[in-house]
Amino acid sequence: MNTKRFVLIVLLLFGSGVAMAQYDFAVGLRSGGTSGLTLKKNNGSSAVEGIVGFWHHGFSLTGLWEKQQSAFNEPGFNWFYGFGGHVAFYGDRFDGRGTAGWYDHPHDIDDGDFGIGIDGIVGLEYKIPNVPLAIDISLKPYMELVSEGGVFFSPDPGIGLKFAF
Repeated sequence: MNTKRFVLIVLLLFGSGVAMAQYDFAVGLRSGGTSGLTLKKNNGSSAVEGIVGFWHHGFSLTGLWEKQQSAFNEPGFNWFYGFGGHVAFYGDRFDGRGTAGWYDHPHDIDDGDFGIGIDGIVGLEYKIPNVPLAIDISLKPYMELVSEGGVFFSPDPGIGLKFAF
């Protein structure tokens, strides 16, 4: 491979990564099935995201690897998709009947129970130009095995608002 071709390929790859990474870090909130605090680190065309989810008498920790791709040929719009996992901890008064209709939580979860699961994610993010804000809409389907023996699935839709810097 000659030097000119190598430089051209590197510039194209670097340029596409810069176009997708509209920010380095983002901190914000996700509302939906898994609602809570989110932290995202962009690495060009991919990202790593962590979510600390909170709900009535419980919390979860989720880690995701995400691939990013430009959307609609418009600056600031990116599709993202990926996978990861989570661990959830349930309090003594958790009752799955109080959750959104798309969940199928086992009703006998109680104090000390925990769940471990696999997660996927797909969504669309918009980083507002010249403003340090990014908004997204996503589906984060997961399957969880609970220590009580229950297994459940959720499509986990969500909306996020992040401060990007």
